[in-house]
Amino acid sequence: MKHKITLTAALLSATFFASAASAKTFVYCSEGSPEGFDPGMYTAGTTFDASAHPIYSRLMEFKPGTTEAEPGLAESYEVSEDGTVYTFKLRPGVKFHTTEFFTPSREFNADDVIFSLERQLKADHPWNQYVAGTSWEYAAGMGFPELIKSIEKVDDLTVKITLNRPEAPFLANLAMPFASIASKEYADKLEAEGKKEQLNQMPVGTGPFSFVGYQQDAVIRYKKNADYWGGAPKIDDLVFAITTDAAVRYQKVKAGECHLMPFPNAADVESMKADENLTVLEQEGLNVAYLAYNTTQAPFDKVEVRKALNKAINKEAIVDAVFQGMATPAKNPIPPTMWSYNDAIEDDTYDIEAAKKMLQDAGVENLSMKIWAMPVSRPYMLNARRAAEIIQDDFAKIGVNVEIVSYEWAEYLDRSKAKDRDGAVMLGWTGDNGDPDNFLDTLLGCNAVGGNNRAQWCNEEFDALVKKAKVTSDQAERTKLYEEAQVVFKREAPWATIDHSLSIVPMRKEVSGFVQSPLGDFTFENVDIAE
Repeated sequence: MKHKITLTAALLSATFFASAASAKTFVYCSEGSPEGFDPGMYTAGTTFDASAHPIYSRLMEFKPGTTEAEPGLAESYEVSEDGTVYTFKLRPGVKFHTTEFFTPSREFNADDVIFSLERQLKADHPWNQYVAGTSWEYAAGMGFPELIKSIEKVDDLTVKITLNRPEAPFLANLAMPFASIASKEYADKLEAEGKKEQLNQMPVGTGPFSFVGYQQDAVIRYKKNADYWGGAPKIDDLVFAITTDAAVRYQKVKAGECHLMPFPNAADVESMKADENLTVLEQEGLNVAYLAYNTTQAPFDKVEVRKALNKAINKEAIVDAVFQGMATPAKNPIPPTMWSYNDAIEDDTYDIEAAKKMLQDAGVENLSMKIWAMPVSRPYMLNARRAAEIIQDDFAKIGVNVEIVSYEWAEYLDRSKAKDRDGAVMLGWTGDNGDPDNFLDTLLGCNAVGGNNRAQWCNEEFDALVKKAKVTSDQAERTKLYEEAQVVFKREAPWATIDHSLSIVPMRKEVSGFVQSPLGDFTFENVDIAE
């Protein structure tokens, strides 16, 4: 883990799951540990669920259950005719959390917006490298340092953001977790005390819940923010019970030890649906799972080799074994439920003999490689180890020897970004704003190399298409550009696309108010528990 989080035992209750008789405690069996609690520094959904969604708010927010961005901490906004100047009127009376470690003396204002965004944009900002190895991977991957010309305080409740060019998905981007607004006053206090690292360990925001404490790899505790600008939550205490094994998560939900869980084993879903004590939500996931080759390393720098390996992967077998039909094989880097999906593209056919000949023609013999398998369940890949084993068997049929490797989740994410990484890394993505740009540029753009672009793939033709689409306001024209970009992607094959999955959420019958998100978020500000 890049930023290890430790808190004094005094912050942690010995009875995390006990509460006063009159209080409502909601327990979420989360699938993994957060990398930290400063969402600007990370890209993983597990981390966002534990940090951005309960603790923080943003200028824009996604309307529950949709990809529609609406005003959040910004009460309203205006956009200039040329699409380069955004003026936000901030919501008055918004309070930061009062905790055991911080008491604010003022309400949210423009200074907090400028602090939260500029630290991610300016290398010389005093908070740009506030702990060793600080990385603003998402802001960089979205091109924010080049996009944003200036952020100005007009007055305490007005902020003007000027762009260097129009950016079609800009408002939706500001609703994403990395654009969460932190307290500048709290940051100033930590800086004066020489404790900057605590911003990532003991967070303060304006969200529906305030942070109480974290026991590493075990439990996170929050309490409701009665002053939340969006309305006080109905539950009093929120607990994340970190439970990495999906089968154990299921047993806890059945036993009533948890109210809701993510990412069940596919084999358990039918029994969950038959359980009269459970409700099972289901929807198409806005996601993709993929195997990213390191296209800068031989022999994966040859498109012929990548295409040969892709033809050797039996994606139907992966879907059957890992998802038991609750997914479909993927041919494109964006899901079929997203606008601009190019259905005319033909997928690589599974053909062992053709793959073997393609490798021979490329002059590749006795290839040994590593396949990285994620240690956690994600909606797009419930069991990466099993999927990797299927690919390992497929590659053996064409004479390729595979070693499967894995690391603890935070280390996996960090190591897999390295430009000299060996082999192919299994990862995936759930869209964060409902826009194709969030897949095509964020994961495959040249500016994301060394970050979200795990293939280290910089293709000028592809990059020009997605960059042009970003500055085009007409959706029909953007669609044409993205369709062309998908053709280039398929031709060059920086990934083996694996699947798009259904999103399944089991929860106790007594739970109400939970809204399944197409963005894969788990948020609890509106949940309630029947008495």
